[in-house]
Amino acid sequence: MNRRRGEVGAIIDGRERVLCLTLGALAELEDAFAAEDVSALLRRFGAGRLGARDLTRILGAGLRGAGETVTDADVSAMRIDGGAAGAATVAAELLAAAFGESAGAGGDAASNP
Repeated sequence: MNRRRGEVGAIIDGRERVLCLTLGALAELEDAFAAEDVSALLRRFGAGRLGARDLTRILGAGLRGAGETVTDADVSAMRIDGGAAGAATVAAELLAAAFGESAGAGGDAASNP
């Protein structure tokens, strides 16, 4: 796992997995959230109000970005260490890795070198 490439690790279904929001994964999220662009995604995520469906989409895109062949339906059935709170933590770490450490708190993409 390489944090500088935007990779995040998580224990899902009892094994270590890597998640990464590649450009393709971000494009997938733009479509899923009907966001005009990455800035709109960042504003949405920066608001800090994510539902279970949102977490499923983010984690699914991250898993697929790292090369896993999973659907959002598969992700919704997976067990993530820490339950829903653990899923939210992994999603926040994934967003921070992609957009910069302040992304989850209303930051902007420019903060990611």
